[in-house]
Amino acid sequence: MLFYYFNESSSKSLMLLSASLLLFAIASTAFAAGDFYKDFDLTWGGPRAKILSGGQILTLSLDRASGSGFQSKREYLFGRIDMQLKLVAGDSAGTVTAYYLSSEGATHDEIDFEFLGNVSGQPYILHTNVFAQGKGGREQQFYLWFDPTRNFHTYSIVWNPQRIIFLVDNIPIREFNNAEKLGVPYPKSQPMRIYSSLWNADDWATRGGLVKTDWTKAPFTAYYRNFNANACTWSSSTSSSSCSSSKKFDIALVDNSWQTQELDGWSRRRLRWVQKNYMIYNYCSDFKRFSQGLPPECKPSRFH
Repeated sequence: MLFYYFNESSSKSLMLLSASLLLFAIASTAFAAGDFYKDFDLTWGGPRAKILSGGQILTLSLDRASGSGFQSKREYLFGRIDMQLKLVAGDSAGTVTAYYLSSEGATHDEIDFEFLGNVSGQPYILHTNVFAQGKGGREQQFYLWFDPTRNFHTYSIVWNPQRIIFLVDNIPIREFNNAEKLGVPYPKSQPMRIYSSLWNADDWATRGGLVKTDWTKAPFTAYYRNFNANACTWSSSTSSSSCSSSKKFDIALVDNSWQTQELDGWSRRRLRWVQKNYMIYNYCSDFKRFSQGLPPECKPSRFH
């Protein structure tokens, strides 16, 4: 019997929310389908990474020999990034599908979605993390309220100087606020590329490595479509962003609301609903791990 992913109370709550969520999604998600040929480079895995349908679909595959991956041609310094994914179906134990923003170097910044596979009928774990100046360890993990292998779903990152918001189908699941005033580094000065990869991590990904990848089920394949970056692109030649002047800003961005986006009352209620019903790990609640005291950003708000 499939585990996806309801208890009785959360199912009723979801039914009550469905109409408003639908309206919100229609109002908020207007995808101009990206061209994967134009926007991305296939970086490793050889023929396991493919662009199909005239640039509208990208697939990554994993077999015993290798995984695969891609990266964006452009770098970004703040913006909203949307991608629709359909994850590896069936027995995906041991596999990880990673979709993230990252800069380079030992003191890199990074904003992560990682989807940890599982045996058939058991839920994926959505793992999120934020790195700043090379330091991560800010994990939150979730189950999803749907089967992410049956249809495409939208995974979004809103990144502005004040906060980072992780969204699934336009529903916020996590907010990481800028807490530099508390001495906490925040990603704000390093331009980042978009990366994605599908790889074998059966030493840790499923039940801490107890469940290994079943290679008789290979190849494992994840699907991507409808990439959209409403973001400030970075020019390494001029060390400037497309948003550095009002003239360039008007050309570069159709909707700049993400620049100051924060969670309104409606969105904060959705966030609480997700975190109450589907969060399975929060570093800000791990007193055993942080026996000498929680990280300082954990104290002002439990939504980090």
